[in-house]
Amino acid sequence: MALSRIATALGGLLLSKGGRRFAGRHAGKLALATLAFELWQSRRNGARPAGSGGPRPNATETHARQRWSGRSRR
Repeated sequence: MALSRIATALGGLLLSKGGRRFAGRHAGKLALATLAFELWQSRRNGARPAGSGGPRPNATETHARQRWSGRSRR
């Protein structure tokens, strides 16, 4: 498996003293950014997230769900 571009950039950060300091200070944010980037890339390539159920249904079989407006219906 090839390294992603973001992993290569993070590896480059760790080569310098200032980069190691930056990576240590922002480790959580860098981890979240890496996960978000990989999720975005997999969605862009059409892959389904793990545990999302069975095969994707056809568009004709699904009904349009309305977005929740934030108000409860009474």
